[in-house]
Amino acid sequence: MQIFRHYENLPAAAQGATVAIGNFDGVHLGHQALLKHAKAPGTKLGVLVFEPHPQEFFKPGGERFRLTPFRAKARLLERFGVDVLYALHFDAAFAALSAEDFVAKVLAQGLGAKHIVVGQDFQFGKGRAGNIELLKSRGPEHGFTVSTFDLVGAGPEAKISSTRIREALREGKPEVAAELLGHAWTVEGRVEQGDQRGRTIGFPTANVSLEGYLEPALGVYAVRVELGGKAYNGVANFGRRPTFDKKDVLLEVHIFDYAGDAYGQQIVVSFVHYLRPEMKFSGLDALKAQIAKDSERARTLLQQ
Repeated sequence: MQIFRHYENLPAAAQGATVAIGNFDGVHLGHQALLKHAKAPGTKLGVLVFEPHPQEFFKPGGERFRLTPFRAKARLLERFGVDVLYALHFDAAFAALSAEDFVAKVLAQGLGAKHIVVGQDFQFGKGRAGNIELLKSRGPEHGFTVSTFDLVGAGPEAKISSTRIREALREGKPEVAAELLGHAWTVEGRVEQGDQRGRTIGFPTANVSLEGYLEPALGVYAVRVELGGKAYNGVANFGRRPTFDKKDVLLEVHIFDYAGDAYGQQIVVSFVHYLRPEMKFSGLDALKAQIAKDSERARTLLQQ
């Protein structure tokens, strides 16, 4: 998959695609169905997204909400057949672009789009003045056609959306999120140096920051892990570690049957089951006993 961060002076090979437009946060089952619908034999499939996410631009410093930061999103889009990813920088100048200019300069002159696929409620341009009717009316003069696609299901409860997935994760329901995503929700990052307290009680952990990601429900999870090209099962705590009076949130992953040094390595953690809320313990012995119980339960659930 080719990735472009601009729309001007693109090589000819990156133009003339069928272009699906949206945020594609999570690349959930609705997005996957849209991509399948847009993919046609003998044509390139392009996806147009905006980085940073427009919500991050208009509400800087707000609550983190992203299911998939850019790198994770790009990998998923490639997995589902995207040939060209246009990740356009969203800043004040781009936000001020009129709907007419977005169509003429970005979609027509820049991308040379031949067909455009959008969701039913797609709006664009300064003040969200552009809509599907405008796209369709300008299509003939710019050489592209337009189709819409409903993101699976009918009605607010049946429709698959990134919002519903975020709600499920914040409620400690990773299984529900996985049903809507079509895959387990995953986070990735580099293993960071921690307090190394886990290894003193027999449960060493790989510590991972969730910066850039939505924060799921605090608590303990059964997880699957990709590390060093291999797959493992594990148990993870996402929280503030109240037993040790910590305030910052951190993902601590105990990887079953792993004895290597993970510091500095890239790790991918998939949230499979929510085991329990985060708790404060009276001391290390109580904490150790509970981790042993959590580990046993996680092993059983993941083997099933």
